[in-house]
Amino acid sequence: MSHILRAAVLAAVLLPFPALADQAGKSPAGVRYHGGDEIILQGFHWNVVREAPNDWYNILRQQASTIAADGFSSIWMPVPWRDFSSWSEGGKSGGGEGYFWHDFNKNGRYGSDAQLRQAAGALGGAGVKVLYDVVPNHMNRGYPNKEINLPAGQGFWRNDCADPGNYPNDCDDGDRFVGGDADLNTSHPQVYGMFRDEFANLRSQYGAGGFRFDFVRGFAPERVNSWMTDSADNSFCVGELWKGPSEYPSWDWRNTASWQQIIKDWSDRAKCPVFDFALKERMQNGSIADWKNGLNGNPDPRWREVAVTFVDNHDTGYSPGQNGGQHHWALQDGLIRQAYAYILTSPGTPVVYWSHMYDWGYGDFIRQLIQVRRAAGVRADSAISFHEGYSGLVATVSGTQQTLVVALNSNLGNPGQVASGSFSEAVNASNGQVRVWRSGAGSGGDNGGGEPGALVSVNFRCDNGVTQPGDSVYAAGNVSQLGNWSPTSAVRLTDTSGYPTWKGSISLPAGQNVEWKCLIRNEANATLVRQWQGGANNRLTPSEGTSTVGRF
Repeated sequence: MSHILRAAVLAAVLLPFPALADQAGKSPAGVRYHGGDEIILQGFHWNVVREAPNDWYNILRQQASTIAADGFSSIWMPVPWRDFSSWSEGGKSGGGEGYFWHDFNKNGRYGSDAQLRQAAGALGGAGVKVLYDVVPNHMNRGYPNKEINLPAGQGFWRNDCADPGNYPNDCDDGDRFVGGDADLNTSHPQVYGMFRDEFANLRSQYGAGGFRFDFVRGFAPERVNSWMTDSADNSFCVGELWKGPSEYPSWDWRNTASWQQIIKDWSDRAKCPVFDFALKERMQNGSIADWKNGLNGNPDPRWREVAVTFVDNHDTGYSPGQNGGQHHWALQDGLIRQAYAYILTSPGTPVVYWSHMYDWGYGDFIRQLIQVRRAAGVRADSAISFHEGYSGLVATVSGTQQTLVVALNSNLGNPGQVASGSFSEAVNASNGQVRVWRSGAGSGGDNGGGEPGALVSVNFRCDNGVTQPGDSVYAAGNVSQLGNWSPTSAVRLTDTSGYPTWKGSISLPAGQNVEWKCLIRNEANATLVRQWQGGANNRLTPSEGTSTVGRF
């Protein structure tokens, strides 16, 4: 998997300020969204068990500081439990990804129990919340003693939901999985209890800050709420409800409901956010203007706050390696940048797919968008309004610090046409198909680079930064965006294309007197400083596009 590590090392843009303090807490409606300020990285793709067999936890541990520096507050981890499933057909094979539960043993194909603990410790130590993928719906068909000497349908497995006579009363809480013969009977107290205890174990022993519930079609949302209440009530949670209205029986109210109504109903009952498949469906089947019809674009903030937005994941998108992964519902390549621009500047809780971030060259663009989101203070429940009369999608998003104007595939001329105040351009990509402006930054003033205190982009360079493996060059200085001289909060420079010269773009307050120096520091242990730049401090007064240089 060296290509993943190379992608991280060559990334050119970093989060321009120290990680924000974690805002634990439920939404006003009691939903476990953990303060509404999460930016989540999906920390795997479908083929990592084949591309990096038994080594993925090691890679995540090594990447922990990079993931934090890139601006992610949380990471969606693979399923931590063993999965002995396998298949082969036509010269192709797979299995072992974690989605056929066998038991709670942590020595699986992603790595060992000890390696998982080390990875979780490194990520948590870097300020990245660990969210485990959990699968309480279906199991390994080969599990021994699966009925536990109980009548059929009352033990680990439940009655075959393919039989209309068994639906819904004798089929636990929901849909069968595939053929219906591998469903866990979560309504049985023993099955419920063993998962409840394991969730508590993951929280207390493996650093879990929350859970991603897989295939929630197969068990009741009230059961998720109970599990969370009993084991991790103040943690984050999200459910995957991927089922369109037409897939429900004709007599079910959801058959004639909207995608938004279906997933919001699940969230209301589970008290967890939910993946925004209403938005994903519009990304797949509608125009860019239709993206406003996702759950995250709903006029009601109580609907927006529960939306977990995404472009693709291990199921819907392609993956590096064998067969290209699952790719069941992959977004066309020509829309990927627009889609990330939308989810990272709009309400909801955005999730970034590992392969987009670290395998396929979108990393720098995504980092820039994360910077814009953080600086503006966009949250899960932020206000958003859409503007008609333009091509594509035009939206105004009100963050706690700044207002953003977003134009995707649009003929909008300037942000003043839809919003009042002074704006500067924050993003211009894909030949103008992606444009984002922000208020109060780089919009005039005597310093030529923005209103005093507004954030402007400054190009940093450290020359002669000769390092050993595991170390990187950082910039530290006298403002919070440079860590207030603390090496542990310094900003890493990751453009090493001219090694031993290190470069990076960092946003600083315009017009302030800034002093800074280069330092070489260990990536995993922030207290292990190898070398500070000697001599006098480097000095600058930031304005948009300013360059500043230090040298060891």
